[in-house]
Amino acid sequence: MRTLYLLRHAKSSWKDASLRDFDRPLKERGREAAAVVGQRLAAEKLSQPLALCSPAVRTRETAEIVLKSAKLKVDERFDERIYEASLRDLLEVISEIPENVKAAILIGHNPGCEEVLAYLTSESRHVPTCGLAKIKLEQWKNVRAGEGSLDWFITAKELAED
Repeated sequence: MRTLYLLRHAKSSWKDASLRDFDRPLKERGREAAAVVGQRLAAEKLSQPLALCSPAVRTRETAEIVLKSAKLKVDERFDERIYEASLRDLLEVISEIPENVKAAILIGHNPGCEEVLAYLTSESRHVPTCGLAKIKLEQWKNVRAGEGSLDWFITAKELAED
């Protein structure tokens, strides 16, 4: 059994209109949310998961904060295909995860996160910023629609209310 943690980046800032979308940093609220989600991820007690991250500034910052807060040692890879990715692009990234990897964290953007979640689990959900889904899969390669099962889905807002 494989586990895919699907994480949408935290809330980003639109303060500097001169920045390209790719270069937008996190807002303070986003940094706080990422730390809360990281604490939740720590409870999973993952052993050296693979982290696949969009190279956009806001996803890199989200990854840094979440992984530090979760106290995770990861093999972290930045993949340009995750930024502005289609469902097909994201499924290709997932299919390339080595079979010996038991857990992977994919840190990306919408609409891709929502599309992957719906495709793998047949559950259509809005994935807000810093939304995190835990999806169980039999394999990484050749995954088909509906083959995954959604173990849980949380948002930073729900965690902050606890």
